[in-house]
Parts: sequence; C-alpha cells; structure tokens
Amino acid sequence: MNKQAMSVTRARGAQSGFTLIELIVVIVILGILAAVALPRFTNLSGDARVASLNAVRGSLASTAATARGAWLVNPANVTFENITVQMDANGYPLAGQTLFDAAGLNANDYTLLLGGAAVTAATATTPVIPANGFAVVPRGIAGTATAVNCFVSYTQSIAANTPPTVSLAPTAANCR
Repeated sequence: MNKQAMSVTRARGAQSGFTLIELIVVIVILGILAAVALPRFTNLSGDARVASLNAVRGSLASTAATARGAWLVNPANVTFENITVQMDANGYPLAGQTLFDAAGLNANDYTLLLGGAAVTAATATTPVIPANGFAVVPRGIAGTATAVNCFVSYTQSIAANTPPTVSLAPTAANCR
C-alpha cells in the first residue's frame, strides 16, 4: 500500500464522534417530539380517575347484588369479611359507610360523601349527593372544583324489586 493512501485512511480514522450540526439536529428532533408527546401524557390523570371510578361503580354494584342474593336466602343484615351491611326492607343495602367498606373501598383512595333524607345540592367543591345515598370522589381531587363533576353516586332502593342506582362514571374531560 502506498504512503498517500495510508495517510488518508489514518486521517479519516482519527475523526470520531458527531459533528455539532448532527448534535443540534438530534436535539431539535427530540424537542419537537417532547412538545408533541408531553401534552398527551399530562392529560392521562383524567383517564386514570375515570378508570378508578369505573372500578368503584363495579364494586358497589356487585356488592349490592351479592348482598341482595344473600338477603333472599336469609332476610337479615349481610356480613362480608366481618363487615355487616345494613339492609333495607326491600332487601337491598342501605347507603352508608358499611357498604363503602364492604365494597372494598378505602378512605386512603376515596372520599365518601354521605347524603341525608333530601338531595344535598352541589357546592363549588362537592358534587350533588342523592337523597338516601352517597357520592364517592377520588381522594386526590376531593374538596376541589374538579370533584363537582368527577364522582360516582349510590342511591339506595326506593321500592320493592327496585334495585339501587349506581351512577355512570364521568368522562375523562370531567376529571381533569
């Protein structure tokens, strides 16, 4: 091999790494990707709250149905894992702390807002609470304006053979 070809090979081999232009192009591309992707990820909190409230809804509905079945076999208050759920004369669970606990809901995750004999109107930081019912709000938004639209409610049975009502979970837009 001649000396000239060898020196060209060494000169090219001596260069390593990226040029400044290549680094700037990569940084600009990453910046554009971050600007597009970041807003999508920041809005996932609403989706997570909706998924959580769907689980609350299912838990309340299944606990009420299970309690109803147990009551039909033996018309008395029903006990789930040492939690006695008070039943009404129609054989459905009364709205209260015991149903919340029996459904496996936890005060560390959710805030229980108990209602009375009449509908409790919404305020700037609490949702409407149905008469003879309660509302469940994710703990992270309890006491905020978001809680007004991001909740699940339970209304106990009002007549024989009329099951209790568990509201639908809100939309992600309501929980952001």
